[in-house]
Amino acid sequence: MSIKSVNVKQNEAVKEKDNSLLEFQETLQEAVNILNYPPQVFELIKKPVRFLEVSIPVRMDNGEVQIFQGYRAQHNDAKGPTKGGIRFHPDVTPEEVKALAGWMSLKCGVTDLPYGGAKGGIICDPRRMSLGELERLSRGYVRAVSQLVGPTKDIPAPDMYTNAQIMAWMLDEYDHIREFDSPGFITGKPIALGGSKGRETATSKGVLYTLQMVCELRKMSLKDTKVIIQGFGNVGSYLAQYLYELGAKVVGIGDALGGLYDENGLDIPYLLDNRDSFGIVSNHFSNSITNQELLEKSCDVLIPAAISGVIHKRNAEKINCQIVIEAANGPTTKEAIQILDERGILLVPDILANSGGVVVSYFEWCQNNQGYYWTEETVDERLQEKMKESFANVYATAKKYNVNLKIAAYIVGIQQIAEASRLRGWLNY
Repeated sequence: MSIKSVNVKQNEAVKEKDNSLLEFQETLQEAVNILNYPPQVFELIKKPVRFLEVSIPVRMDNGEVQIFQGYRAQHNDAKGPTKGGIRFHPDVTPEEVKALAGWMSLKCGVTDLPYGGAKGGIICDPRRMSLGELERLSRGYVRAVSQLVGPTKDIPAPDMYTNAQIMAWMLDEYDHIREFDSPGFITGKPIALGGSKGRETATSKGVLYTLQMVCELRKMSLKDTKVIIQGFGNVGSYLAQYLYELGAKVVGIGDALGGLYDENGLDIPYLLDNRDSFGIVSNHFSNSITNQELLEKSCDVLIPAAISGVIHKRNAEKINCQIVIEAANGPTTKEAIQILDERGILLVPDILANSGGVVVSYFEWCQNNQGYYWTEETVDERLQEKMKESFANVYATAKKYNVNLKIAAYIVGIQQIAEASRLRGWLNY
């Protein structure tokens, strides 16, 4: 038996994502300055209160043991237990995980949830792993972080390339370690194990409700609006389906291998029927384009729903739309946002637009704690109400401080964290 480490080649995308923590901190500093908070506020929330790096040995199907690197960042727990997803991806970095945890804290503040932010990740390529290997990796991660997580401490959830089945394996492993059933330990579970109806589609519906509010604000009709969705995984595919059903014209979609574009609108039902379990469908077409080309195609609304850093200073001048709605985490760099602002392109930030997932995760946690489960109609109604309240608050804050929606969302999130920290005696401003 041999033991080897999993080494993932660094590429340009990883280098872009390595800037995510710095960009989080720069925008954080800008918002703190606008609020005229003392330096101690920035110092407290510029990085996680704790960060864990773990090595996870996994026996692969060929009998070899590979050592996978994993991370868990807990950004701030002043408001309550931390909350955040776990991603399986070859390009996961410590800096990205720390930034994502910070964004999650702000997201919980924007939506007024009793949580702080957290995030987890494992460097791996799940597309090249069997179900058995994924299960052993999932269970190994829970064993490695079990002392820091729990229903009143830190509550994981699905993220990039993780799903309800992976959450079920993690729940089962946690229950074995703690020797009692604890459905509130993790969200995004299968319904049969205490999951919430509407959780799988929650992020997509949150983005949809955000787009509907922007259309109302701009006096645009969603019907026949031309939309490009870069990313065709869980979030992007459901969103494409909803938009298609509502009469919007989805003219472009992208997946991990490339993009598809048709100015007359794509056949979304056909694409949904022919994608694989990772949302890949562009490989069925000879006329596919690159994701970079897709981002620069003409549309009314561009929705990056895949990875971070895809809109940057080198392509922001070429973005050809009226509105950008961030369904992914951190898809637009700080420099790019400034360029989009100067060009009059409205950007709705990730910590507002894609918050539907954590909102319904909160609903799931509440249902687990109560032992009483809601109908999908109830979940959907409460999600829509929460998204409307959050959007209205961020929009009013943008008007009050004369800033863009990104800075406004940061302001709202920071105010929540700072006030909870002050009341606990952590800050004395």
